[in-house]
Amino acid sequence: MDHTGDDRLDFLPWFFEAEATGEQRAAQRERQRRLTAAGTAEIGERCFVSERAAVHPDRLRLGDGSYIAAHAYVTGTVTTGADCTINPFTTVRGTVTLGEAVRIGAHTSLLGFNHSTAPDRPIHRQPTSSRGITIGDDVWIGSQVVVLDGVTIGDHCVIGAGAVVTRDVPDWAMVGGNPARFIRDRRAPRGESKGSTAVPAGSGTATGGTGPDGGLAQRLARFADTARAEAPALLDRAWDGTAYRDRPDAAPTVRAHCDAVEIAALLLGTAPAQLPADTHIARLRALQDPATGLVPETGRELPVPGADGFVDDGAALYHILSVGYALDLLGSSFAHPVHAVAGLSAGQLLDRLAAQPWHERAWHAGSWVDAVATAAHWNLGLGGEPAGPGALEALFGWLLTRTDPWTGMWGDARAREGRLQLVNGYYRLTRGSFAQFGVPVPHPERVIDTVLDHARDPRYFGADRENACNVLDVAHPLWLAGRLSTHRAEDVRRWATGQLEAALDRWHPGHGFAFGPAPDGTGPGRAPGLQGTEMWLAIIWLLADLTGHCDALGYRPRGVHRPEPARDGLGTTAPAR
Repeated sequence: MDHTGDDRLDFLPWFFEAEATGEQRAAQRERQRRLTAAGTAEIGERCFVSERAAVHPDRLRLGDGSYIAAHAYVTGTVTTGADCTINPFTTVRGTVTLGEAVRIGAHTSLLGFNHSTAPDRPIHRQPTSSRGITIGDDVWIGSQVVVLDGVTIGDHCVIGAGAVVTRDVPDWAMVGGNPARFIRDRRAPRGESKGSTAVPAGSGTATGGTGPDGGLAQRLARFADTARAEAPALLDRAWDGTAYRDRPDAAPTVRAHCDAVEIAALLLGTAPAQLPADTHIARLRALQDPATGLVPETGRELPVPGADGFVDDGAALYHILSVGYALDLLGSSFAHPVHAVAGLSAGQLLDRLAAQPWHERAWHAGSWVDAVATAAHWNLGLGGEPAGPGALEALFGWLLTRTDPWTGMWGDARAREGRLQLVNGYYRLTRGSFAQFGVPVPHPERVIDTVLDHARDPRYFGADRENACNVLDVAHPLWLAGRLSTHRAEDVRRWATGQLEAALDRWHPGHGFAFGPAPDGTGPGRAPGLQGTEMWLAIIWLLADLTGHCDALGYRPRGVHRPEPARDGLGTTAPAR
């Protein structure tokens, strides 16, 4: 396939009408002429079909003002109304009919056909059938959605990113999850549900819930209102006049400043009021060491880099996450690339991966991957190489080929600690790599089994034993794997409901959340502060989404704990939600 001109318009075709050169317009006319000459395509006015899209239909009708972007795969009988978008890497196959103004996010699949599964012959010899997919007018389908054959999506619907739609969706419904479940009527105020019979999910509905003072959705809405009202006071409590402390009796730390930014962004939609936004940015950017691109802890020096230029320092590696995302929330970024990662060759990265203590300290190994992958994300955002040539691909290749198919994880459980290191390390590893880059995790059913088994361990989930780290490190893997599989959905919902109801009772009026008991001495313990508040606010959102109630909160994490990928694959920045 030949390519003409700047491929930017292949990936951003909505700019074609305004920006295309005469040469590009001529190439597009020729592209459309070739398609229509075969007699299988009708293309309206102001349309665009990328040369990089695989468009091989039995029949295609593209309405006025519609486009098919690069690397889309379109086959079968496809009909669109006006102003429809088929974005990069989208698959549309079988019999698919779109109404007017349907927006389809990248990496989504509309599969309007199916295979038979009779046991008398191999799958590849089975006949196919097609009931077709019908989508109404004014519909937004997010990225990485799968819509299965036979589904009808009504007018004015919103399908959340990563949803798997297996049943019809009524007009005005907002749905999400795997399988897709009703969240709310798009016309209803946020937090108010109109019912949940349209898309049964087996893993919770928007209106169900328990609790002595009303439904769970109502409890969540009241909690969120309280947290927003008290957020300014708890941020003031952590401010000593010159710096942020986790709590008044603690020393100032880099993380405390970042936690304050996360809390203010989540609950108040603004920077913490103790400083102007540009001063927050300047302070955080000034913390970065220009030589390594790392941020040391307050009052500490960075260790001497190793022979490959990498610096092993736990606080500095976590600051790649916390400072990077705090700056991102403030509309800024690091001043310098993270050179300690940008300088790693593929071979050096693989050597470091192999040297990680996977069998003894899986959490430490997972946190290392989290930091390195997040540094690669920031380096890409600064327009440079994420790491040495091929290093990011080598990272994912190493992980994908070394996953334990029995647990879905990396590393081993230990008799003394059970699965604690294994599961907590899985959270850190996948947060920065698979989740952040939008790459599906392998063996999601085994992950769910492993995590639920760990969640029954009374040493960490017995009465008055939960802390923010351990609950987060179960909730996020269940959420992540649950985007790919409905395996044990009712068990997941039941666990999440119990944890959510307990978490809502842990709020300290005016002071926020405590991290929680930590027998090994990690974390700030039972005293409420910024770290506990930042983490539990994200945990509550994850648990609420697992039970089908997240919209009642009226907030959605956008920093370290953002649920959506920060990138669509290994290069493209994902839009914020």
